[in-house]
Amino acid sequence: MTNERRLRPVDLARLAGVSTQQIRNYEDAGVLPPAARTASGYRVFGETHRGALLAYRTLMRGYGPVTATAIMRTLHEGDVPGALALLDAAHAALHEERVSLRAASEALELLAAEPPAPLPRSGGLRIGEVAVLLGVRTSALRVWEGAGLLMPGRERATGYRVYEPADVRDARLVHTLRRSHYLFDQIRPVLEGLRREGGSAALRAAVAARGEALTARSRVMIEGAGALHAYLDACPDGLTAAGATTGSTADGHG
Repeated sequence: MTNERRLRPVDLARLAGVSTQQIRNYEDAGVLPPAARTASGYRVFGETHRGALLAYRTLMRGYGPVTATAIMRTLHEGDVPGALALLDAAHAALHEERVSLRAASEALELLAAEPPAPLPRSGGLRIGEVAVLLGVRTSALRVWEGAGLLMPGRERATGYRVYEPADVRDARLVHTLRRSHYLFDQIRPVLEGLRREGGSAALRAAVAARGEALTARSRVMIEGAGALHAYLDACPDGLTAAGATTGSTADGHG
């Protein structure tokens, strides 16, 4: 670290708007590479630590503290591919959220285009009647129920399934989305949102707000990935090097 400008814990703390103890915690957690130590045991940081801190704080905004910490720790353990794999996994998870959101949007369009038809009779339908109405097998309805997509009630006396209008609507949505090759895990949030919001208008507003949030998060994640790239580019070597020991104690307590 002889060629670097020396920084005290308080210097890094002021840069990030955190306490000096938090800076020490960051080093202990592997967010920062090991600091150099004076002969008296004081921590001495440098520009490499400043770059790591800035990269971490930017990553944290988009990826969250847990993932950002894991990325930086893996990086400082010398596993650059592993750190980048964590980055990739976070982007893949975001993509899955977008796919589920698109499924919700398409389901809403179906609801708008095809208002629920009245049931052939009052009192609900049996599973066979719903199967005929949708043009599917009863086994498919049972599979969807087993996956938690459908929740028909039961007759108290017989235990037979009874599909109310909302249950038939849910079954129709599942059938349509399955024909579009959506997976159960992508369909489930659509139905949960519809039941939670109580109607297509409320769910449509929720979907729009969620889409805006995902777009904002995606942009922040890109910014974090760029900060990580800048950090890697600035110090391709020495990320895992242990701090050297120096004889000076002028840089403050560790």
